[in-house]
Amino acid sequence: MSAAADRMHQPDNQLVDLVFDYMRERLQYNPVPLDHPGDGEHLRTHLAGLLNEHGNDPGDVLKLYDHELSRAVISADSPRYLSFIPCAPTKAALLFDMVVSCASLQGISWLEAAGAIAAENQVLRLIADRAGLPASAGGTFVSGGSAGNLSALVVARDTARRKLGVGPEARLRIAVADQVHSSVKNTFNIIGVEAFVVPTVDRRFTGEALRAALAADPNPETVIAVVGTAGTTNEGIVDDLAGLSEVTRERGLWFHVDGAYGGAGLFAPSVRERYNGIEHADSFVVDPHKWLFAPFDCAALLYRNPQLARAVHTQDASYLDVLHTEGDEWNPTDYAYHLTRRARGLPLWFSLAVHGTQAYTDAIETGLTLARDTAQLIRDTDHLELLHDPQLSAVCFRRTGWTHEDYYRWSQQLLADQIGFVTPTGWDGETVARFAFLHPGTTLDMVKEILATME
Repeated sequence: MSAAADRMHQPDNQLVDLVFDYMRERLQYNPVPLDHPGDGEHLRTHLAGLLNEHGNDPGDVLKLYDHELSRAVISADSPRYLSFIPCAPTKAALLFDMVVSCASLQGISWLEAAGAIAAENQVLRLIADRAGLPASAGGTFVSGGSAGNLSALVVARDTARRKLGVGPEARLRIAVADQVHSSVKNTFNIIGVEAFVVPTVDRRFTGEALRAALAADPNPETVIAVVGTAGTTNEGIVDDLAGLSEVTRERGLWFHVDGAYGGAGLFAPSVRERYNGIEHADSFVVDPHKWLFAPFDCAALLYRNPQLARAVHTQDASYLDVLHTEGDEWNPTDYAYHLTRRARGLPLWFSLAVHGTQAYTDAIETGLTLARDTAQLIRDTDHLELLHDPQLSAVCFRRTGWTHEDYYRWSQQLLADQIGFVTPTGWDGETVARFAFLHPGTTLDMVKEILATME
């Protein structure tokens, strides 16, 4: 081995000190600044020649990252980041993410990482309990809602194929609302099923609408599953999970609930009843890197009957036989399409253990209260119009008289002035404004400051 290769895996106290000092400073930001989107040519200039045969001084590389690269990233953990779905990880979760990374955990199997998996499963059990799922429920942590939806709906498809005695050539459909998340539509393209689209009632997928659509369809037997949403991304609407679950039980259909954003509301007493019916789900996904204050990338995927998922996702190879034994074995790789995975549930586990569940409830309720207060503020402002009473923490509204171009100019200026990151969205073909409240540090005064720029 060359001296250069040997140095790569030797302790380097200077490098450790540099990185720790940088991380300590980053963790102490209060509040975290928004920063700006990057300029491609500027970034290419600063990166030119960096990856070379001989390497660079670590201080210089870290300085480049700090001064150029990190400032060309809009910080999703800023309390002024109100677009898409923000991320506001606790400091405890961020610190423990560093611990997990340092440990180089291969979190695929009980053989290799029993301690880490036991801790992850403790969190999965907590979430399952909040959803009212039975003691048999279990699953794994995946990278995000897209991975969770894909993994769960593959199980729904293959379980239906076995039940119906059909092969890949059979036409199968899954019932969804016209408001379903884009990742579900993408999943259908990947796994070769069709969407059975049911019109929503006031943007909400109801059991009554599903029952009527199935009754009117000439081939309802080809519908094998239903996807309900616990918090649509755009408006935060929770579908009629109780009504949907009733239809799925009547017809023997798989019931999947996509709660990637809104599923965290299970921890909030003020909105818990909106989720009634989720206890009947066959599969459920929620992203802790959204509203459960974990760092990217972390999504919890749960199955009512994990053995069905194991029958679909277990990978067979001679070198993997050693992983499948009797006893306490729980291999996360058996419950999603992945094999290699980091133990991405551990930062959430650590933070929950440190802070307790009540702190999470309080933080989630803070976002819900801010959404309600903001909605009232919009109602009380003559030139603003609230488009939908907030069910969770998303608020959509319009500025009277504005065009598509007005919203985009406003959004860009907000970011340039570091007042807020608020991107426009669509509403029945019209461009409108939208807030997504999640960060407990976002205040009503910040909202007022943003709304004042719309006068």
